[in-house]
Amino acid sequence: MATVTINLSTIHGSQAKLSELNNYIQQSINLAGKGDTVILTGDAPIRMYLAIAYALHVEVTTLKYSSPATGEVAIFDYNPYSRRV
Repeated sequence: MATVTINLSTIHGSQAKLSELNNYIQQSINLAGKGDTVILTGDAPIRMYLAIAYALHVEVTTLKYSSPATGEVAIFDYNPYSRRV
């Protein structure tokens, strides 16, 4: 499986618009691919992050958030082979 990093600030440009949220979601789904590990990063409103994470939970196996302050944080991981017993 490939890891795809989606920088949300490049999707919305200089200013995110609520009226474009569905477009941002669709762009993220297109970039993510099926079954991949996706890392969301970049400056974006929390509403955008939450909406995209919700949309991706049925599209990808693993979703992570990454920022300089937190590093990588797992949002969800549906890969049965990556869990530790």
